[in-house]
Amino acid sequence: MPHAHDDIHDHLNPLEGKRTIGRALWLGIVLNTVFVIIEAGAGFWQGSMALLSDAGHNLFDVASLAMALLAFRLAKVKPNDNFTYGYRKTTILVALLNAVILLIGIGGIGFEAVRRLIQPEPVQGGVMAIVAAAGILINGFTAFLFVKDKDKDLNLKGAYLHMAADALVSLGVVIAGLIIMWTHWYPLDPIISFVIMMVILISTWSLLKDSLRLSLDGVPKEVDMEAVRHVAMETKGVLDIHHIHVWAMSTTQNALTAHLVVSPELNVADTEGIKDSLRHNLAHLRINHSTFEIETQNEVCKEKSCPPAEMKIEHHHHEH
Repeated sequence: MPHAHDDIHDHLNPLEGKRTIGRALWLGIVLNTVFVIIEAGAGFWQGSMALLSDAGHNLFDVASLAMALLAFRLAKVKPNDNFTYGYRKTTILVALLNAVILLIGIGGIGFEAVRRLIQPEPVQGGVMAIVAAAGILINGFTAFLFVKDKDKDLNLKGAYLHMAADALVSLGVVIAGLIIMWTHWYPLDPIISFVIMMVILISTWSLLKDSLRLSLDGVPKEVDMEAVRHVAMETKGVLDIHHIHVWAMSTTQNALTAHLVVSPELNVADTEGIKDSLRHNLAHLRINHSTFEIETQNEVCKEKSCPPAEMKIEHHHHEH
């Protein structure tokens, strides 16, 4: 029996194509751009390096939101002869870039905090608190726009972390500003910066690991390989499954290729039914695209990349 290949079967993730995501990103870009202008203006007016530095940090966040929006747009580009998957992978690359930008931002905060701890500088606590309070509202609201879908897409998780981190920074600045206004104890500013920096670092580390894993075509963490094997072996007609590859095509779509061993007595219609059934069940395990190669029980795999016989998964099918 010859090998049979099926076309990639597409189960679109409900997240992709949502206009609400695009609108949320646009709104976040507009709100944060306005805030950067206000904060930079206040910084020049007061001669405050703290406000000017934070305005620069927020400008990076605007760029991150813009990159996330660009990635969503590029992900919709149809495949062609040069990019057979389209530009879906850009969503993963942007998530990785956002994580790197966050780490750079953390480094900047840490450097400035150390400098101010060694050489405390007088700051206008009242102005700091007022501007930072506005930052809490804007950044907090922008983070809220992404909180619902942050665990479904790495780019939205990155946008959420950026905005939530900025809201935390603003909260710390408000607290520091009020205390400094009453006590004039200026070292409090860099001390709070260190605390905020650690909170951001913990969240960013998770984003960095996930995006790097997907960039290297690692198995997405939401996909349980043991469950995939179990579902395959529980499919009527499947005797064995091997040569399994699972990777992320984008931050919301996962693909799988595998060799299925079936009985030589089955005809083409039977094998098509097996593939359709397995495809449907794998969709519930976050596998959006499936491609299968059919082998008979007596057939020897001819591809060099196939695992040795002793490495294959030996199961006995239990019919229901």
